[in-house]
Amino acid sequence: MTSHRKISMAVLALVVLAGTGLTPGPGLSWQLTDTGTTARFRGLAPVSAKVAWAAGSAGTVLRTVDGGRTWASVGPPDAAALQFRDIEAFGPRDAVALTIGNGTDSRIYATSDGGATWTETFRNEDPAAFYDCVTFLDRRHGLALSDPVGGKFRILATRDGGRTWQVRPTDGMPAALPGEFAFAASGTCLVSAGAHSRSLTADERSRPAGGYAWFATGGDATARVFATRDGGWNWTVSNTPVPSGASAGIYSLAFRDPRHGIAVGGDYTTETSAPDGSAVTRDGGRTWTVSRTEPGEYRSGVAWRGRTALAVGPTGSDVSYDGGITWRRFGTGSFDAVACTPGGACWASGRDGRIAHLTHR
Repeated sequence: MTSHRKISMAVLALVVLAGTGLTPGPGLSWQLTDTGTTARFRGLAPVSAKVAWAAGSAGTVLRTVDGGRTWASVGPPDAAALQFRDIEAFGPRDAVALTIGNGTDSRIYATSDGGATWTETFRNEDPAAFYDCVTFLDRRHGLALSDPVGGKFRILATRDGGRTWQVRPTDGMPAALPGEFAFAASGTCLVSAGAHSRSLTADERSRPAGGYAWFATGGDATARVFATRDGGWNWTVSNTPVPSGASAGIYSLAFRDPRHGIAVGGDYTTETSAPDGSAVTRDGGRTWTVSRTEPGEYRSGVAWRGRTALAVGPTGSDVSYDGGITWRRFGTGSFDAVACTPGGACWASGRDGRIAHLTHR
């Protein structure tokens, strides 16, 4: 390769990185905040650089409106015995949070006053159901995912911002594999790129109301990704190359538009080894390709920040500047979840009350 071509490629790489708003490699770090709790936060919903929500163990829900300098404990008083695993927030006052568990332990709560009061808007009465994740296609339309009931994954839906929920028919849901389930590890086993997405084409915007959503699985011989284009009524399913097993599979998904997605996972019982634990799609989840350079360890959360991607797990954090094709380690702290706002503010959360925001030089 000529020196001129090398210089040209280097300049191009810097231009690409400049477009992400991030500097390469060691310039990234997580700045921990003082949450005043030891709860484990797997649910994370940043709204901006100033406003963020986190939900976790022992019914704990925290909210900050000053960039993490102070956190207020705003969880429902009747949820102390429950485990929050997902939360979706729409501003400093409005949020919807999911608790997990068999039967009635799976519940959904909503607040419109910053957590001063909560309304329990759904309580699962089916002992065979176990809800894992929740996502919103837009401010009104949301979906929640349960592990298979009667051989098929179950979808719960809202059309009023989480105030009421209805179980969807399973006619449009492919059959689950015998041991297949979803991982309630970071609130990102079910994700969306709804009709409000700025990345949709004119043709996609002209389609009937609905939205794009995906959920990921493990537990059986094959880790799979299910996809919907009509707001959760009908689903297709694709195999992925991510290894699967009793405690292995895809733990987290992230889509930056209806076509480009990343899946990460591994096996939480072998945190330091996860061969083929990251994969990418460029066709909306129909096909998946293993990352060329992967984190190599179990990762439970992944998120987009523009065209940059971040992945986190108990052994560290990684960044990708090429859409998940190659990854580079930038931290060794333990986190379970990561999420970024449309404005580029990124947050991570995990065990022992750890909540941090991303900084870079």
